[in-house]
Amino acid sequence: MKTISRLDGKVILLTGAASGIGEAIARRLIDEGAATICVDRSVDAVTAIARSLGTRAIGFQCDVTDSASVERVVNAGVKHFGRLDGLVHNAAAPSLDGTVVDLEEQQWRLEIDVILTGAFLSSKFALPAMIGGDGGSIVFIASQFAHVATGKAAAYCAAKAGLVHLAKAMAVDHAADGIRVNSLSPGAVATERLLQRWPDLDAANVGLGPAHLLGRIAEPDEIAAAAAFLLSPDASFVTGTDLLVDGGYATR
Repeated sequence: MKTISRLDGKVILLTGAASGIGEAIARRLIDEGAATICVDRSVDAVTAIARSLGTRAIGFQCDVTDSASVERVVNAGVKHFGRLDGLVHNAAAPSLDGTVVDLEEQQWRLEIDVILTGAFLSSKFALPAMIGGDGGSIVFIASQFAHVATGKAAAYCAAKAGLVHLAKAMAVDHAADGIRVNSLSPGAVATERLLQRWPDLDAANVGLGPAHLLGRIAEPDEIAAAAAFLLSPDASFVTGTDLLVDGGYATR
């Protein structure tokens, strides 16, 4: 099936681009005609992904918790492509189990810093380039656990819930600049991230699928399709909202 090219001529910056949901989004953006600034903490992985995507992609190593690092890659990406039309913040820390009693302070800070501060810094440096152009769209990849909590994931739930409300606040602040800001909350997705807890993806689907009304976990391409929608003109009247792409998980 040929993908509709809704993003022709657009330049999108994507954090956490080298694997899982991020890789799927990167490939979808290229398929839809966008140029993509791929950002990840692993220089080898992000370089390989960008190379595989062709001349409309460039890869940069970046620590999204460090303002100088983020500013550097945003400026380099804009210089390379000449503009910036969108941002997807997908970077996430390793999931750290723990109640607020169990978690070490540095574990709490890592989760909050990568997910929430990373969104703040990426937006801080991307927005001026977008405002100076033709406006654009920002998407934060949140989680179903921004809506319904799960046990022993206090830092993760708090960080993802923060993303949802940060998107709303930014939507208010930047509507007059022609910037739409939304979040996207997936359910469980068949990525290597699940292998931290499950022996393989089939086992993960058997274990986690029944918690979703559709009876299965998502494929990364399904999340990528939703992100592309929010970035595209098809979502031109959508801002300040969270799009649940969770197979009905949060409905129970």
